[in-house]
Amino acid sequence: MVVAASVVVATGAVAGVLSAFDDRRGTDQARGPEVSASPRMAPLPAVPPASPSATESASPTPVTSAPRTPSPTPSPSRTRKEQERTAPVSPRLYRHPDSQVLDWVRAHSGDPRHAVIASRIADQPAAVWFADYSPDTLTARVTAVTSGAAAVGRVPVLVPYAIPGRDCGGYSLGGAPDLDAYDAWIDRFADGLGSGEVIVVLEPDSVAQAECLSAGERADRFASLARAGRVLKAANPRARVYFDAGHSGWNAPGTQAAWLRQAGAASPESSDGIFSNVSNFHTTADEVAYDRRVLDALGGPASLGAVIDTSRNGNGAPPDGTWCDPAGRKLGRTPTLSTGEERIDAYLWVKLPGESDGCKGKPGTFTASYAYDLASS
Repeated sequence: MVVAASVVVATGAVAGVLSAFDDRRGTDQARGPEVSASPRMAPLPAVPPASPSATESASPTPVTSAPRTPSPTPSPSRTRKEQERTAPVSPRLYRHPDSQVLDWVRAHSGDPRHAVIASRIADQPAAVWFADYSPDTLTARVTAVTSGAAAVGRVPVLVPYAIPGRDCGGYSLGGAPDLDAYDAWIDRFADGLGSGEVIVVLEPDSVAQAECLSAGERADRFASLARAGRVLKAANPRARVYFDAGHSGWNAPGTQAAWLRQAGAASPESSDGIFSNVSNFHTTADEVAYDRRVLDALGGPASLGAVIDTSRNGNGAPPDGTWCDPAGRKLGRTPTLSTGEERIDAYLWVKLPGESDGCKGKPGTFTASYAYDLASS
């Protein structure tokens, strides 16, 4: 089997997560902070043609985003593609007010791409990444997001991304210096979770990519991840914690489930289930089928579910295996907590559309041309 990791670019919307670039600013690429990790340079495997369900319309919940004028409700004569583009913003998920796409929208009101990018990307809720190892400020940064979400009655999506040996020392290397430091970092992360609803996408690639570790190193990492899940859920019983299942083009479901079980993903004290397709392109239909197979093999309580990153999977993964800002992709299902699919808890935008993998712009920075291509395809 050809295997490849998720194309994860570590980005952050919270001040202090990332360090600044130089002072140059163009009209296309937002002047953004330098990412604390770069994308993993590994090709995606070839995938089957996209399922017809990949073009389903998004959740029909008739609720609009308060900060901006909503898109009109699609008429019956509109195509499914048009309906997906104009789907209403989720009434429950949180859009953090500090992100690179919002910076671009605010600074480029006269750009002809502005309306498309603003309505189809900037208005949508997306995850907030914590990708650096800065324990002294971590609790405050997490609190800023969770308290902001609680104030408006929304659910934030947080991505802790600091596991030691991240990306097997590849292009997204970084994280905590060792597992003891990571455990302490997670303690501080948990201290900022508050008491409201929150979704935690725990350490993308940390389980699916574990084959590069020795048996002992893998066991130690999995023990630390299980501990992380317990700490996060103990700190906030309303937190929903999901573990890394890779994606449908990577590990076999049985292999992935065996590792997930060792990492605590089958235990309700640590886990609410699994996540897949982070920073990737596989169709929603393929991910739904794959996640259900992983969950079946995983065991555990029936309450365990899955969340899927649908930010860039509207056209599925390119058949030639291109992973770096591949042409012809488009936005996937809009973020929602109401999927209508058994055991699928949410469709989320974990990777913010328009943030480059490193080919259309600097890795992790927002690139308007790329965002416009995704939003207008």
